[in-house]
Amino acid sequence: MDLPVQRTSNFPWLALVVLCTGQLMMSLTRTSVNVALPTVQQSLGFSSANLVWVVNAYVIPFGGLLLLAGRLGDLVGRKSVFITGIALFSAASLLCGFASTEGMLIVFRFIQGVGGAVASACILGMVATMHSDPRKQAQAIGAYSFASAGGGRHRPAARGRSHRLGQLELDLLH
Repeated sequence: MDLPVQRTSNFPWLALVVLCTGQLMMSLTRTSVNVALPTVQQSLGFSSANLVWVVNAYVIPFGGLLLLAGRLGDLVGRKSVFITGIALFSAASLLCGFASTEGMLIVFRFIQGVGGAVASACILGMVATMHSDPRKQAQAIGAYSFASAGGGRHRPAARGRSHRLGQLELDLLH
């Protein structure tokens, strides 16, 4: 089955770098906050019972909205949905870094999950339809796969270092 070709840019490799960077951000964010949980608990005064919501507030909307966001991308355009998702995700990430209470952090993580779902839902579709040449298409999908797997592979070492340096804001920004 051939996929419809929809060029997302006059510079498809630049677009691929942007999409893969977005995917890398989503991959890093899914569980990287786990390393910072002890510091979050201490800094913001979270109870052990409420600490789980720092993770769940991201994962629940991400998983719940992924299919809906993909369909929205099909209906109104993947590029605009992707840009909206990245903007929402980035703004929420910044706000997470400045959260000063339990409630603020949980709300911002929820918004971050919504933005992550909206952006992630469109990335693979855009990558897969970027090239009509099967060889270039395979290379683009390989780059996407590398970004997806690479974020999970390097996350523990990178997050552990920044956590040990006491940079809670950097941990929460991703």
